[in-house]
Amino acid sequence: MLPPSRRDFVSLTVSESGSYTNSKQWRRQSCWRKWKRLSRLQRSLILFTLMLLLVCGIATSPTLIRHWRGEIRLEAVREAFRHAWKGYKNFAWGHDELKPISKSYGEWFGLGLTLIDALDTMWILGLKEEFAEARQWVAKELSFDKNVDVNLFESTIRILGGLLSTYHLTGDSLFLEKAKDIGSRLMPAFSTASKIPYSDVNIGKGTAHSPQWTSDSTVAEVTSIQLEFRDLSRLTGDPKYKLAVMEVMKRVHKLNGKQDGLVPMFINTNNGLFTHQGIYTLGARADSYYEYLLKQWIQGNKTEKELLDDYLQAVEGVKKNLLKKSTPSSLTFVGELSHGHFSPKMDHLVCFLPGTLALGAHYGLPADHMELAKQLIETCYQMYAQMETGLSPEIAYFNTHEGSTQDVDVKIADRHNLLRPETVESLFYLYRFTKDKKYQQWGWEILQNFNKYTRVPTGGYTSINNVCDPASPIPRDKMESFFLGETLKYFYLLFSDDPNLISLDKYVFNTEAHPLPIWPQAE
Repeated sequence: MLPPSRRDFVSLTVSESGSYTNSKQWRRQSCWRKWKRLSRLQRSLILFTLMLLLVCGIATSPTLIRHWRGEIRLEAVREAFRHAWKGYKNFAWGHDELKPISKSYGEWFGLGLTLIDALDTMWILGLKEEFAEARQWVAKELSFDKNVDVNLFESTIRILGGLLSTYHLTGDSLFLEKAKDIGSRLMPAFSTASKIPYSDVNIGKGTAHSPQWTSDSTVAEVTSIQLEFRDLSRLTGDPKYKLAVMEVMKRVHKLNGKQDGLVPMFINTNNGLFTHQGIYTLGARADSYYEYLLKQWIQGNKTEKELLDDYLQAVEGVKKNLLKKSTPSSLTFVGELSHGHFSPKMDHLVCFLPGTLALGAHYGLPADHMELAKQLIETCYQMYAQMETGLSPEIAYFNTHEGSTQDVDVKIADRHNLLRPETVESLFYLYRFTKDKKYQQWGWEILQNFNKYTRVPTGGYTSINNVCDPASPIPRDKMESFFLGETLKYFYLLFSDDPNLISLDKYVFNTEAHPLPIWPQAE
């Protein structure tokens, strides 16, 4: 038997413990009974108040707001892609381009251009089901053994580039084998006395030729295939692809006819000389020459000094000859030069330049390149914002005379919008390097306007004829393959805050937005 003092202690402890437990149970039961006595309306009001307090608490968190906004925007791009893919799958499966209004398709080369262009976009967006069905088509249906003429440049950047990129991202050898096939079939284009390639190749017959109306190729086309063929040589171990395209660069480097690093638009495949000299533009037929000077230097791990020198000289040539300010907003724009006469004409295609300048600055080129990039992306955004639909025309003319009331004029023939990617591309680069949220906001506005004026309810998006008339933008009934290959991809990368999603320290994008790896050393 325990001593009294010990027995009292034990008794007291048990009593208090039991009392505390009973008290908690009583309080829980009491609260539950009180809750049950409330009317349904009272309970609903209390729950609503608690939810409101919770939501308000979350809403005041800037981090959560940014995260939610980012996820909403990323999902909006995925939804836009699915909608475009729905139209392509239903009405144009396996063909080159969707005609969403007429629910039909158009052919250019007859090689499933939209599907191949979109492969790496689907992979990046995480659209596994869509990617799997596209891969199956590539495996079972894609054949290059066809008696068909293809454009060397377009098939290189869209088909070869798309297959190479998808191979690098997935590691799936199917895409490398298809890339080898089309790459080898394009090589007859380089069988010219001048080593400047023909513009057209018959991939079935193994023959190549210039267009019927000229013996010229455009400078952009012959100097914007290098990233892809260089990569193909690296993957196959066969130097012939790289040697062919680098011979083109060497010859263009030595040519007369440049003005402060700026090149004419055409080059003759017979004698290898520039033609139509005296006209200089960063728009159509010359644009990606400048882009690929920088990107080849980056791809080759910054060892090919000749490419860098040509790029730096060209940027100085742009600043000296083509840059002007508009009136009344003093927007910096890139015009054109024709036999010494300046034109304030700027193609939407020129809006690749802010992104390219920013990329160069990221790789250690002069800081004023980044400042110019920021000025030019503001101009490219205004080409959208100052239009009644919020979508850019294909070509804009900038006012430079005192007393002008608006910066941008658009001619009737230039009012179309083809769903082009260049401005979104540059917004992506500027956001990736500066983290300035305004670039994401500008991109969001543009995406919303694409949805408002170019989205077709039954599936797909269409180019339009008139960005100046919201009531009647006039659909063109065509969805270019680059809308899936480039535009939506750059939207997604713009809205992502993950710097490792296609790191710009590991990949360089070809001019069709297909990422190719930067070489670990000069090769």
